[in-house]
Amino acid sequence: MITLRSLLVPHRIAMMAVFAALVLWCAYALRWDWIPKYAPLAAEGIWRTIWILAVTSVLGFLLAIPLGLAQAIGPWYLAAPARTFCTIIRGTPLLLQIWLLYYGLGSLFPQYPWIRESELWPYLRQAWPYAVLALTLSYAGYEGEVMRGAFAGVQRGQIEAAQAFGMPRFTMFRRIWLPQAIQNALPTLGGETILQLKATPLVATIAIVESYAVASRVRQDTFIVYEPLLLLAVVYMIIAGILAFGFRKLEQRVPVKGH
Repeated sequence: MITLRSLLVPHRIAMMAVFAALVLWCAYALRWDWIPKYAPLAAEGIWRTIWILAVTSVLGFLLAIPLGLAQAIGPWYLAAPARTFCTIIRGTPLLLQIWLLYYGLGSLFPQYPWIRESELWPYLRQAWPYAVLALTLSYAGYEGEVMRGAFAGVQRGQIEAAQAFGMPRFTMFRRIWLPQAIQNALPTLGGETILQLKATPLVATIAIVESYAVASRVRQDTFIVYEPLLLLAVVYMIIAGILAFGFRKLEQRVPVKGH
């Protein structure tokens, strides 16, 4: 617990003084007159960043569970594809994955009339489905390996005891194995979610207006470089801090069923 006495030590006082001096210098020496004009666009970009982060993290984690389970206990014909998928995702740059989906898959669809005439075509013409798909697969690839270790880390004695009592396999998975695996994975899950947040600026390369794209727009229109980037860094630090705090609280409150 942080107390006033712990803050009033020489090195922390010096750090706070330096930080306060930097804040004052940024406030008075840099240009911030562009903020009112671009505030609505910035708010839209921040909201889109949070939306992309939330959707891709949830979908990626839901996909990571079967990927990890297949590698932990699945037969070879399920474990091998899951392991191959995770290896490819982790071994290739995310920017390359986004471009392959958007410029590759996205340019392939128009060649088929039945796709152009379908109800999905208005969505497939846009960039955001490919960005969401790429970030979801990336998150699932990394978390699939994490969940593999988390499933393997659950004590086998509890599973064997549940089997001895005749508990159905799905009930055993839902009440014993999965909750404990999730708790084992929570620290890494929090870190991967923050990394996912820092990966969202890559979607600006396919013309999606999120936080980084707004900063680039300000730079192009006004030739102001440092101020929008500094403000963007603060926004990302705030979101990352909220995520880290939330995951720490979640680690303390998630119960382990079966103990």
